[in-house]
Formats: sequence, C-alpha cells, structure tokens
Amino acid sequence: MNSRMHASEDALAELGCAPVLARPAPHVLIGGLGMGFTLAAALRVLGPGARVTVAELVPDVAEWNRGELGACAGRPLDDPRAAVVVGDVAARLREAAGSLDAVLLDVDNGPGGLTSESNGWLYSAAGLRAAHRALRPGGTLAVWSAHAAPAFTARFGKAGFEVQTHRVRERPGKGAVHTVWVGVRGG
Repeated sequence: MNSRMHASEDALAELGCAPVLARPAPHVLIGGLGMGFTLAAALRVLGPGARVTVAELVPDVAEWNRGELGACAGRPLDDPRAAVVVGDVAARLREAAGSLDAVLLDVDNGPGGLTSESNGWLYSAAGLRAAHRALRPGGTLAVWSAHAAPAFTARFGKAGFEVQTHRVRERPGKGAVHTVWVGVRGG
C-alpha cells in the first residue's frame, strides 16, 4: 500500500466496473479495503444507484479508513453507496449466489505472490467457480496482482470467464507494472 502509487488499484476498479456501468443499480463486492483507493475509484465510475460492499479482513484497517487514513483516498467510506464489512471476502463470495454485478479482488499480492497461503483459495479453481456463481450473467471478476501469473490466466479462462489481461503501471507512465485481469461471466 502506498498513497502515491495507486494507479493500478484505480485501474482495477475502472476496468472491473466498465462492463456493468449501464446497469441501473449494480452491486459490487471489493475484496480488500487497503487505503481505500479501489473503493474510491469504483465510486467515481459507478452511478448513483450503485451499491459497493468492501470485505476487509483486518478490523483496524476499516477503522483507520474511517479515521485519518480516509482522507488519503477522499473519504470513500463516507459515500452512502459504500459499506465495509469486517470479514473474509471468500465467505461473501460463497454467500452471494448470483447477486453481484462485479467482484474486484485486491487481496494479498494477487495470485502471483501470496504472502498468506490461506488467500490462495480465491485464485484456485474452486475460488473462481465461487466467484462465477456469485455473479449475475455478464458480471465481472477483476483481479489485481503485483506479478504476472500465466497459470492463473489459464485457470481463470477455464472457470467460465472471457478473460482479458491488462498490464498497468503503479503510477501514470512510470513505476512497477502490475497485472489486472478482467473476466466476464457468460450467460
């Protein structure tokens, strides 16, 4: 996390929400609050009828975003369209059952560089199937990663998504290159 280098987190939201912008009241689930940049970017592109739920595993991160840290991203938790739930995004995916229009995952370092093996389920075939079931037809699953992960790209496509891979710099025109995958769920 860095307050100066969040262009790839912004891109995660912009690319992940783009296919569902025409929907009148899209429901978006974000896995990981961090410093709030992905949430802020999603709120910027989504219309007034949208609902964005963020699943954040660490209670302190949610509290910090309600406090002084919230100013870094423009206080996105103050937006009435946004809600944060302290808990595991994996549980939210399992419960969603066709109720989501987009899922944006910025969990750990993505599938290409896990720091916690327990996060691996999100990027496994089972996790991708759960995301597929959680989405409405035409919904999107967007995944951020610090690294490219060719095996994940193949697995993502086999889970019933039409996948595009985007390479995005962490700052406009410079910095490290991150990967954002966007998969659209077929009917």
